Amino acid sequence: MRLRKLGRLVLMAAAFLSAEAFVSPPPAYAAGGAVVVMYHRFGEAKYPSTNVTLEQLDAHIQELTSGKYQVMDLAEIVKAMRDGFPLPDRAVGLSIDDAFLSVYTEAWPRLKKAGLPFTVFVATDPVDNNTSNFMSWEQIREMADAGVGIAGHTGSHLHMPTAGKDRIGKELARSKKRFQEKLGRVPEIFAYPYGESSLAVQSMVKNDGYIAAFGQHSGAFGATDPRFDLPRFAMNENYAHLSRFRLAVNAVPLPVTDITPTDPLITDHNPPAIGFTIAPGLKGLDRLACFSSHDGKARVERLGKSRIEVRVGQAFPKGRTRVNCTFPADKGRWHWFGRQFFNPG
Repeated sequence: MRLRKLGRLVLMAAAFLSAEAFVSPPPAYAAGGAVVVMYHRFGEAKYPSTNVTLEQLDAHIQELTSGKYQVMDLAEIVKAMRDGFPLPDRAVGLSIDDAFLSVYTEAWPRLKKAGLPFTVFVATDPVDNNTSNFMSWEQIREMADAGVGIAGHTGSHLHMPTAGKDRIGKELARSKKRFQEKLGRVPEIFAYPYGESSLAVQSMVKNDGYIAAFGQHSGAFGATDPRFDLPRFAMNENYAHLSRFRLAVNAVPLPVTDITPTDPLITDHNPPAIGFTIAPGLKGLDRLACFSSHDGKARVERLGKSRIEVRVGQAFPKGRTRVNCTFPADKGRWHWFGRQFFNPG
């Protein structure tokens, strides 16, 4: 019992230091959810905030091919959840943002050898402009023809919540046009640059024909989660060590509804009234812990049997704030629910 308590404290501390924290649903939900991991660069030590070392990548691949996990194509995960088909336990998707050259030279050979599917979210303008250290269309086409998923990420890597509707519409259209011209097809899934969006942005992405979109907030997701604000666990040199990777890929979703605020863009009430309702059946909700990246551990209030309110003491600063809640699940796993907010200041 003492060891279990110590383990919980260690995990909570790790969540706080990485601006991330944990939440949970009952074991019955474990087989109905998925975890997606996000990368950017590989073996590019000049960029530690977006890079993983090749040793870290090799360790991740070894873990994923250990027989414990079902690594699936990202679009197939989304379609299964959209259509109500069950996913295997420990379903994992791999995603890479921006189309840096090290995806082609370092990540792809390793992932291909291991037989692991993955998806690249491509910002098309840097590719069109032959920007140094980005892939070419020929390299992207080679990967796509070999079965690598290629997905949308705007044209210029636009910060979407602060852009006007006209600019967003043009970027989405330009990006899709280039995919059609260069690859002969348009993508079905999308990732918001910087992981930041708003309800208005999410609506535009949906209306543009995408079936789902991802942010950069940590967490597992299930069938009840909003498909245009799906989480991913970000990996970089500081937070890609094997223990954290295992913690992430073993996470299970927290089945929540009635999430507030509905809009991740902070425009008036600050700090926002954060809350959610947990599906019936979960016990021991007193073990639920929530953290914010700017204010540390938050106060958790339980209203009735299943309504949770997260009280953050300080207003969100300008820019990005992440709020994460976790709850212990079976066999050392964690239910994990996260949100990412943006305050334009």
